[in-house]
Amino acid sequence: MDKTALRKIYKHKRQGLSLLKISELQESIYQQIYALDLSSIETIHIFLSLEKFKEIDTQPIINFFRAKKKKIVVSKSDFNSNTLTHFYLEENTKIELNAYGIPEPVNAVKVSEKILDLVFVPLLISDENNYRVGYGKGFYDRFLSNCRKDCKTIGLNFFTPISKIKDLNAFDVPLDKVFYPK
Repeated sequence: MDKTALRKIYKHKRQGLSLLKISELQESIYQQIYALDLSSIETIHIFLSLEKFKEIDTQPIINFFRAKKKKIVVSKSDFNSNTLTHFYLEENTKIELNAYGIPEPVNAVKVSEKILDLVFVPLLISDENNYRVGYGKGFYDRFLSNCRKDCKTIGLNFFTPISKIKDLNAFDVPLDKVFYPK
């Protein structure tokens, strides 16, 4: 299937998940994250969840990494250029919803993607080769292509990967791993 069809199907599937089911699915994903070897990881980028799209709740993940003394980075979206700008997420960082309803830091220190050791990536569905379908603007493909080559990337997904995304292109960046409920 192509990305447009997959996007429609998996947005619908995600919206159909009950809060109880989401809680169960998240717990399986959290356990995989908590088992990660963090010995070479200092700075982690994570997305702030879009509750209206029923994305995985990343706050427990953020709390876990904070307890492990890891630096947390989040982004602001620029819809004119479809790019992300990155900022440290400190415990006192104020978060506000932008015009599109995306939570973003307000009073934060800007950082380069080159400092990142690990990036967690939102997605709607992935394939067995760890390519992903997101919301279709290319924010994360642009972002990931600017990260260091040794930066690890992990997608977070409620659904088992499909065999193949039909219409991949040269700008699609595969992830190192995708965590989904086992």
